[in-house]
Amino acid sequence: MRFHAAALVLAACLTPPALAIFEDDAYHIDFHHALIGLPKHDATFFQKPYAGSKASLLYTISESQAIGAVNPKDGALVWRQAPSAPQNGTGLLRAGEDQDTAISAFGDHVAAWSASDGRIVWETRVDGATVEDLEILEQEDGITNTDSKDALVLLGNGEVKRLDGRTGRAKWTHHDTSGDTPFQLSTSPTTLFYISLHTQLLGGTKLKVTSLSPITGKKLDSYTLSSESEVSAREHILFAGANTAAPLLAWTDKANKVLKVNIIGTKGVSTFNAPGKAGVEKIVLHAPNRLNSLAHFLVEYQTATGHLAEVYHVDLKKSTVSKAYSLPEIAGRGTFTTTSSDANVYFTRITSDETSVVSSKSHGILGRWPVKASAALAGAHPVHGESEVVVKSGSASAVRSAVLYSNGQWVLIRNGEIAWSRPEFLSSAVSAVWAELPDQEALAHELEAEGHQNVLAAYFHRVKRHIRDLEHLPAWLQTIPSRVLGSLIGKSEDSAIDEIHHDTFGFHKLVIVATAAGQLAALDVGSQGKLIWNIDLSQFAPDTTFTSPSLKALRGYVEIKDPGFDGSLYINSTSGGMLSSETIQVQPRVPPGDEKLIAFSLVAGELKGYLGSDATSEPVWDFTPPNGEKIVSYTARPVDDPVSSIGKVLGDRRVLYKYLNPNLVLVTTIVETAKTASIYLLDSASGSLLHSVTHTDVDIARPIPATISENWFSYSLTVDATSGPSSRGYQLVVAELYESPLPDDRGPLGKQFNSSTLQPSKASGDVAKPYVLSQTYHIPEEISHMTVTQTKQGITSRELLVTLPNSNSIVGIPRAVIDPRRPIGRDPNAQEQSEGLMKYTPMILFDPKWHLNHKYDVAGVKDVITSASGVESTSLIFAYGFDVFGTRVAPSFAFDVLGKGFNKIQMLLTVAALFVGVLFVAPLVGRKQINSLWTIPS
Repeated sequence: MRFHAAALVLAACLTPPALAIFEDDAYHIDFHHALIGLPKHDATFFQKPYAGSKASLLYTISESQAIGAVNPKDGALVWRQAPSAPQNGTGLLRAGEDQDTAISAFGDHVAAWSASDGRIVWETRVDGATVEDLEILEQEDGITNTDSKDALVLLGNGEVKRLDGRTGRAKWTHHDTSGDTPFQLSTSPTTLFYISLHTQLLGGTKLKVTSLSPITGKKLDSYTLSSESEVSAREHILFAGANTAAPLLAWTDKANKVLKVNIIGTKGVSTFNAPGKAGVEKIVLHAPNRLNSLAHFLVEYQTATGHLAEVYHVDLKKSTVSKAYSLPEIAGRGTFTTTSSDANVYFTRITSDETSVVSSKSHGILGRWPVKASAALAGAHPVHGESEVVVKSGSASAVRSAVLYSNGQWVLIRNGEIAWSRPEFLSSAVSAVWAELPDQEALAHELEAEGHQNVLAAYFHRVKRHIRDLEHLPAWLQTIPSRVLGSLIGKSEDSAIDEIHHDTFGFHKLVIVATAAGQLAALDVGSQGKLIWNIDLSQFAPDTTFTSPSLKALRGYVEIKDPGFDGSLYINSTSGGMLSSETIQVQPRVPPGDEKLIAFSLVAGELKGYLGSDATSEPVWDFTPPNGEKIVSYTARPVDDPVSSIGKVLGDRRVLYKYLNPNLVLVTTIVETAKTASIYLLDSASGSLLHSVTHTDVDIARPIPATISENWFSYSLTVDATSGPSSRGYQLVVAELYESPLPDDRGPLGKQFNSSTLQPSKASGDVAKPYVLSQTYHIPEEISHMTVTQTKQGITSRELLVTLPNSNSIVGIPRAVIDPRRPIGRDPNAQEQSEGLMKYTPMILFDPKWHLNHKYDVAGVKDVITSASGVESTSLIFAYGFDVFGTRVAPSFAFDVLGKGFNKIQMLLTVAALFVGVLFVAPLVGRKQINSLWTIPS
């Protein structure tokens, strides 16, 4: 054992538990992308939070069923509400004009939220059914409602309900017993229309419109439209307008060649042929949603090469629909938005290059703004959006549009300039890995090449490498003044290559994130989570539908695998470009002479171990749990898990030797009928069972997270209150592994000159089994995931990181708090106090100082990954799932980095003053010494 390493370990252990984050570091060393998800087109709108408000907010409901309000000025999240569990059906969000509430619907749940702060106003459930449509009753008998406007709800069982806008209670219910499929609701100033689909026996679908009284809910009239020759699926219905002066019902045929429009309330149908010679791939109808707007609408036609549009006018007196004018076709993808100002209607055309505004009355362009290029939107096109337009003196003076792009970026474009962007595609992240920066990757490759050469060849290789590095010397010398000045004022000068920053301490690292939709992105955790690049994997595999990509970081690139893709994709980790398999320098799966079981596979309820990195060969062992038990998860010790000391130094200077086995794997099993959970510790090299424990009265429906590091492991479970007298609660179990219970004793292994990892049972005694110390703690919240911090050398004390889903928090628990050697029933003696041990208490309360996210509300965390930085004291942390969060922690304080409060200028002035003082004092001292030699003693 190295004495200096042991001293550092002891100093780290004796250091008091570190604060999660200092006040001056908050919002600087960490970042948080508070996401909503991809916004839905029909449920995104600008709205004033209350009638007297001077500014509007941007409201949306996402495909992830989250509701939120965003400040259009800077893109900051004002408030957000996410369902506790995924609901069936599509999410709906509506808000009435001049109302201070927004009403949403998920599955069987309808709720009203305060538009300004997102607080719940009322909620109700419709048992046994799902909500198909939700609308706001703006007018009743032609009179606009000024108080809390009621909500109209269409259920999947054919019921139509009117809910009180103040309480959510049903005022009346209409039952449809025809057996038709409910589709949508629509309102006019005087009538409520219920639209359903009547499927024909010979094929095709007829559209059925039923008129209802908005006051009583009674049926007034009913008729069907001859649509069976065009409509064979719901997606053929383009639009069913609601809350408009002339509610429309539009549909098309399968080939998108014919457009048919009906003014709801009349039986007439207008037919229009799709324009253009090229085939139309998609038709989108855009119409205003206000009762006082002109009855004008726009039909967008998307082709394989571009998009065009036609504007139509509705004559309410004659009940006719006519084409007003056309907008020319433009190459490339784009979208249109509709804006109402008083009775006027404006259409905004948004492309990757330009934003333009036209009036619904004429094709003349009222305003045009070129869209400035942005790296975040490179190669992406607009999908849908919402706009606000300011028109003065017949021209559009300003326009702002919230646009969702094809790469998952939600962007606000203000007069052609990108005001902000939100990476909403990250809300479906399923996997993430750390990637090294280019210079680190190149250096590691060079060092590996030198390691596989003889001494002489490696020496010449290193000399050549240093000579090549001289070409960067002039540029490095030019940076010296700025680096010195930045060091003095406390601001380091980072370098950048392709927008990727480098720093001395290694805080700038890339994280590669993959989403369920097959998007891949790189984030710089040292630059507030800056998005470096973003690609769609489907461009490399057009015939593949990605569902859950898995990532593996290798030197300079990332390997992507997916259940729907045969083989692997290799993506450059710093540029996002695809690499061919011929250019990949495949790393050896298993170093020669150092075979290690690093592949596991759960097959038919058995855990199998394979020799190598892939489960392609025959398994060398398998673990089958006892009858009735089912394996639910397994966790292996990290491959990169450095250990600074092989023992723990006690207060009396003796040593407890750690059981350090790199092949440990923790297996969790459950028995559903008995409500028990078992933990098995295995040696993955031989499949031998090292330790096991069983817990009873466990709520097996809740997660049982586990982690393992160095010579200790931890797991958490939920106590089931229905199984016994104990109340429901949450437990955290921590166990440490040692070679022997006696200090300064290596156990039977200490007397062996050779030992076998593959066949431990043949060694003298039972040397493979460790001595286990464990303690259990009650904790106040459920833990959904746990992991451990990482540092370069493993000298810094590790910290247990746990995710708390109920409070949307990430907590770092110091190791000293959960040390299994804490004395039970007594105070620690002097020697134990010197080790940092404290008296055991069965309850651990999460100190607010341990919360790494402090004021951030980090929702939907699925996983937390850690990485070592360039300094030993600091570990980098990245959490992903729904939100994205990153920070860095120093469990033993930043003992190798100067803090922000260190005054370097004062230090230099002090040294300079001392130097000047020495220059003046030195002659005086010398003269005094000489005079003392010539002085005759009296």
